[in-house]
Amino acid sequence: MSNNFISDWLPVTVTLATFAILTWIAQRLLFNTLKHTGDENIFARQLAMLTLMLVGLVTVVIMLPVSESLELQILSLIGLVLSGLLAFSSTTLFSNLMAGALMRFTQPFRTGDFISFDTYFGRVTELGLFDCEIQTQTRELVSIPNSALVKKPVSVIRRSGTIISVELSLGYDLHHSRIDDLLLQAAIQTELEEPFVHITHLGDFSVSYKISGLLVEVKNLLTARSNLHRHVLDCLHDNDIEIMSPTFISQHAGSDVERKIAHSPAFNQVQSVTTAEDVVFDKAEQAQQQASDKVAILEQIKSLEAQMPDTEKDQRKAMEKRIDTLQQELAEIKSVVETPEDE
Repeated sequence: MSNNFISDWLPVTVTLATFAILTWIAQRLLFNTLKHTGDENIFARQLAMLTLMLVGLVTVVIMLPVSESLELQILSLIGLVLSGLLAFSSTTLFSNLMAGALMRFTQPFRTGDFISFDTYFGRVTELGLFDCEIQTQTRELVSIPNSALVKKPVSVIRRSGTIISVELSLGYDLHHSRIDDLLLQAAIQTELEEPFVHITHLGDFSVSYKISGLLVEVKNLLTARSNLHRHVLDCLHDNDIEIMSPTFISQHAGSDVERKIAHSPAFNQVQSVTTAEDVVFDKAEQAQQQASDKVAILEQIKSLEAQMPDTEKDQRKAMEKRIDTLQQELAEIKSVVETPEDE
C-alpha cells in the first residue's frame, strides 16, 4: 500500500517541485536579473509568468493518480473557473489585458514620454500588463487602466519637440508691431526655435496676443514654460509697457497716471541650479535613461558580433573582450528607479 502510494504520488510531487523551481527561476530571471531592460518589456515578462503558471497547473492535474474521467472533470472545472473569472472581470481585468496588448502593437507612447489624459499630465514611468503609470507635476505616481487609455484620447508630446506659448492682453494704445518685436525677443531669450506671434482676439478694452515657439528639449518642458512667462514680463516691463487689467486702466485714464510697472533689478539675479524636472520627474527620467542605455549597449554588441567573422584572430579576441565588457555593463545597469514611497 505504501509503495503504491509513493509510486502514484511521486510523479505529482516531482512535477510540483519542478514547476516551483521553474517559477522561482523565472521570477528571479525576469524581474530581478533582467530589471535593467526597463519597463518597455514588462508586459512580455508578466505574460510569460502567467503562461508558466497555467501550464504548471494543467500539468499537475494531468499527473494526478486519478481516473481519466475525473481528470477531465478537474480540467473542465479549471476551464470553467477561468471562463467565469474572465466573464465577471471582462470589463476590468480582461479588457485591461487586451488593451495592454493592443498598445504594445500600436505604441502610442513610450517610457519617458509626456502624456495628457483626462485631468492628468505627466511622464510615463511604467507600461504594465494592466495599467500605465505616470509621474505627475507634483511627483505623484498615478496608475491609469489600459482600457481607459484605449477608450479616451491621449495627448502625447513628441520627443522631437513641442510648441509652448503664452497668451496675454494689452491695451489698444500699444501698436501691435512693437508688441510683436518684444514678444519675439522673449521667445528667443527662452531659446525657442522659430517663434511666432498671433493676435487671437480683439476685445472691448484690450487686444489678446499669443507668443509661441518650438521647444526641442521637451524634458525641460516645465522650466521652459516658466522661463517664457518670466521673459515676457521682463521684455514688456523693461520697455515701459504696462500689463494690467483693462478695467484698472479704464478707471485711471490720462497721461499723468502713475504706471504700474516692475522693472528688472540692476543686480545679478540668482540662478537656480536645480530645474523643476529634476525633482518632479525623477523616476520617469531614470526609466527613460535606462531604456536608452540598454538600446545603445545592445546596438554596440550587435555591431561587434556582425564584424567578428571578417576580422583577424587577434582583433577577434579584442572584440570578444569588448563584448564581454558591454554585457557586464548591461547587467550592471541600475534597476527600475525606486518609487518615492520606498525612499
